[in-house]
Amino acid sequence: MTATRPTGTGAPGYTETWPCEPESARRARLLVSAALNAWGADELVDAGTYIVSELVANAINHTSCRLVRVSVHRPGSGVVRIGVSDKCRRTPELKYPGDGQEGGRGLLLVDAMSWRWGYDRKPWGKVVWAELREGRPA
Repeated sequence: MTATRPTGTGAPGYTETWPCEPESARRARLLVSAALNAWGADELVDAGTYIVSELVANAINHTSCRLVRVSVHRPGSGVVRIGVSDKCRRTPELKYPGDGQEGGRGLLLVDAMSWRWGYDRKPWGKVVWAELREGRPA
């Protein structure tokens, strides 16, 4: 079980920072699952844990980051935002790989499973995020 720390101000949320390594995806899934269960949003756990796995994997595989920060917030009623921050300024690209290609479908699946997704550029890097809505089929 991962220890989660509530944020002190603003919308309810949880945030953790881990090394940019594959084991952090498992920790991120536990964080998202714990937050969604604490908020009674059990219906979003499968989509939320898949999405955070993809976003963390993208940070690990497509940046040279040392740390990855995962946040789970409730910016509004019935909305959950999952964000993954890294210090790389390169932004994610939604790709449409051919049938014979094995990879490159992660963001397509994030797009299909989330209500909406995007990224915010920051002076130090970026935050890639996806939002889920309660009551909306994934």
